[in-house]
Amino acid sequence: MSKIRITKSFSFETGHALYGYDGLCKNVHGHSYKLDVTVIGTPIIDPNHVKYGMVIDFKDLKKIVKGEIVDVFDHATVFNKNTPHVALANTLEESGHKVLLVDYQPTSEEMIIDFAAKIQAKLPEQIKLHHLRLQETATSFAEWYAADQ
Repeated sequence: MSKIRITKSFSFETGHALYGYDGLCKNVHGHSYKLDVTVIGTPIIDPNHVKYGMVIDFKDLKKIVKGEIVDVFDHATVFNKNTPHVALANTLEESGHKVLLVDYQPTSEEMIIDFAAKIQAKLPEQIKLHHLRLQETATSFAEWYAADQ
């Protein structure tokens, strides 16, 4: 049976700051992220199965990615929890803002590694994460491929 790749695209708005960075991104700012999630598997061949002919129902993939990534990161401000930005994060949270403190520098590169781990943990056993593409700006993106890991 042929292996087929299925891709679903998502978008979300997230703010962040890169502590210790030597450019403008050391300041709190935001991006309109676009995340493309590609999984690979074989279509279900049982004609009596409700998902007959599908690798994974797009609706099921959407539920995973929304629950693990989009709903968590959308309209949040992300800071590395090991930086002085924690004081700012606490002030923002006390004012009712959505803040995420993560174990990494919130660059596209580090975010996509985090996203891959979260998505992989929720996929059905027969479905594998093939690659992710996280677009930060109109001209900049990071990619993660399972084959590179």
